Amino acid sequence: MTKEVASFGKGGQPIPDTVERFKDVKLEAQVEEKTFTPEEIHSDEELQSKLPQPTGYRMLILPFSRKAKTKGGILLAESTLEKERISTNVGFVVSLGPDAYKDESKFPDGAWCKPRDWVIFGRYAGARLKIEGGELRLLNDDEILAVIDNPEDIQSA
Repeated sequence: MTKEVASFGKGGQPIPDTVERFKDVKLEAQVEEKTFTPEEIHSDEELQSKLPQPTGYRMLILPFSRKAKTKGGILLAESTLEKERISTNVGFVVSLGPDAYKDESKFPDGAWCKPRDWVIFGRYAGARLKIEGGELRLLNDDEILAVIDNPEDIQSA
């Protein structure tokens, strides 16, 4: 037994095909935010002037951001992407402070990483900084756990 509804409401209005109110609203994941990439950091002089210069034994890291669209074509919600950004443990080394890896008693084999390396660090390590276009982290030189080739190979736990 099927029941066909031809109209609803007080005036017997027909059922609309779309809800007009949400017709032109973009999904959160479709809204493009201006974020910078590792390539832009080293090529854009204006962006470089905005970046803080690490002091002492600290280093400036750009956390890895996953793409909003998965390999299977699924758009991820902005809340999911933000959660990934906050809890990521992979980043791009932007610059090193003048004293980073200079302590020979701590680093007898030399530096663990250099600028333009992708590294793994403790999940909630470092100080988070927000500037126009993204978030950065300031980490101590001894908080680096590993150097990797491709950040997309590492999945957050």
